[in-house]
Amino acid sequence: MTQLDSSAELSTRPAERRGSEPQDGYLPIGDYGAIGDGRTLALVGRDGSIDWMCLPDLDSPSVFGAIINPLSGGRFVVQPSVPFEAERRYLERTNVLETTFTTAEGTVRVTDTLTLDPSQVAPWRELVRRVEGVSGSVPVTWRFEPSYEFGQKELTFMRFHGALVARIGELQLGLQAWDAGAAEDMRSGEFTCAEDDTALLVMTATDKAPLSLPRREAIERRLDATPEVWRGWVARHSYDGQWRAAVERSLLAIRLLADGRTGAIAAAGTNSLPEVVGGSGNYDYRFGWVRDASFTLDALLAVGMEELAHNSMTWLLKAVRSTHPRVDPLYGLNGDVIRSQSTLPVPGYRWTTPVHLGNKAGSQLQLGGFGDLLETLYLYVCHGHVLTPAIGERLADNVDLLCRIWRTEDAGLWELPQNAHYATSKIGCWSAIERLLDLVDRGQVPARHVDRWRAEREAIAAFIEQELWSEDKRSYLMKAGSDALDCGVLLAGRRGYADPKGERFNATIDAIRRELGGPGPLVYRYSGTQDKENCFLACSFWVVEALALAGRVDEARPMMEELIDLGSDLGLYSEEMTPKSHEMRGNIPQALTHLSLINAAVAVERAGGS
Repeated sequence: MTQLDSSAELSTRPAERRGSEPQDGYLPIGDYGAIGDGRTLALVGRDGSIDWMCLPDLDSPSVFGAIINPLSGGRFVVQPSVPFEAERRYLERTNVLETTFTTAEGTVRVTDTLTLDPSQVAPWRELVRRVEGVSGSVPVTWRFEPSYEFGQKELTFMRFHGALVARIGELQLGLQAWDAGAAEDMRSGEFTCAEDDTALLVMTATDKAPLSLPRREAIERRLDATPEVWRGWVARHSYDGQWRAAVERSLLAIRLLADGRTGAIAAAGTNSLPEVVGGSGNYDYRFGWVRDASFTLDALLAVGMEELAHNSMTWLLKAVRSTHPRVDPLYGLNGDVIRSQSTLPVPGYRWTTPVHLGNKAGSQLQLGGFGDLLETLYLYVCHGHVLTPAIGERLADNVDLLCRIWRTEDAGLWELPQNAHYATSKIGCWSAIERLLDLVDRGQVPARHVDRWRAEREAIAAFIEQELWSEDKRSYLMKAGSDALDCGVLLAGRRGYADPKGERFNATIDAIRRELGGPGPLVYRYSGTQDKENCFLACSFWVVEALALAGRVDEARPMMEELIDLGSDLGLYSEEMTPKSHEMRGNIPQALTHLSLINAAVAVERAGGS
């Protein structure tokens, strides 16, 4: 197969490099840092432009959406008005972003955060941008250009007590500026920031509530307190291996995606950033996937983050109850059933359309979701939690349904339009019944139809071994009747289906690395994607985990180190990566990638690799 690099993507536009100048008005995806408060999230570009933010919540319409609509999507820019170079970092062990702009006239530092009040959950969202003079005197310009619903609707503006107030419906935004040279209309400003000067720009937002316009002293108090809130939270983890910094950054990224209202963890913080520039793989990922839940529980419980794991479990149980006994692939962050999507008439990132709202994958049959649900509950119980009798009854109902339908073709792990007998789905079916039987033994599920469950488990295993194993390939196959391979079958090791040290599992690892491996540590999802899409980052971490489970730590460790180096300069990962130029593709930050990083790091440590 021809390996895809940035020059082969479905676009005639020149591809960007990491940290390069914008292309066609768009920054590289890897040039964005994410900030948030556990309720919403913003992307801050290396150039000082906030190009993505939804209000009042992560799954709400956007007020800054320039990343998918640079024409009218809205942005909030703070940057020197003269040529500059930018370096950035997160304040240590926080989600507070610091960008240092160096110019010929001097240096300024911009600190961006959504503040957290350690004493309460504030009823508003508070975005703070502090500009500090480091050296010399630097001319700075700023523009506040909110739009609504991905640029489809305009807000109305008014002045009130020295602040700018923007409104649409019951959503209100308030912009306050101190020492920032605000123009009369408060939508822009220019000022010179000399050494030791400090300017402050603050956007406060409320929905269905009065708008607060806090005093500067109160804002600065929260700004100064926010780093300690983040440090106090991330300090709870127990991982002490060689990739501690990467694990902590991944935990902090996951916390940005965790919905403070419901406990849901969004698959990503953005909408329709393309897997391939010029392609059609552009999806709204601001929902919770059942598939991700088992990775979430495993990762969080493995490193001692019990509270976030419990909140995620609570959301999952509530969500699946709404479709019981069916398990949908995904649900809204508030637990709503999501089975449709619409198309937005906006340009898309680097003119890549369609841009979607919603996600129709929720309408698919994905049998592996039953395994994801049972795996999640199994992990939860294994860490000392006790299910209610009602939950146990519902799990038995889930498996009763699965026993009737597991022979049905489905869309598989990758949500493909062609239904088939996918190995990942059959392994998920086997895992669901295996975990249920274990929960029966632990007294967590009623022993309703144990004999039937055991018989169906054995029938599934026979199907996998007879229809989905290839002696020619020396590997488990992607689907029955095909010789294609699928990196997702490596999850059979963590799910307990395959003996990780057994011959077939190790042969499958080798076959997948041989056929699906890209340059360096990168891996494609399944056969045939090499000339259609980029490398899938979670799959690379799955290979690391599989090697560790197999006891092949000497192979797992260097691969893990290479993958750590491929994160952005801030340690963030999107969904995919171009194989040669290592540019981020897809939505960011991507929960599955960061969760897979944590699980791989833990697996290597447990295998004696750290």
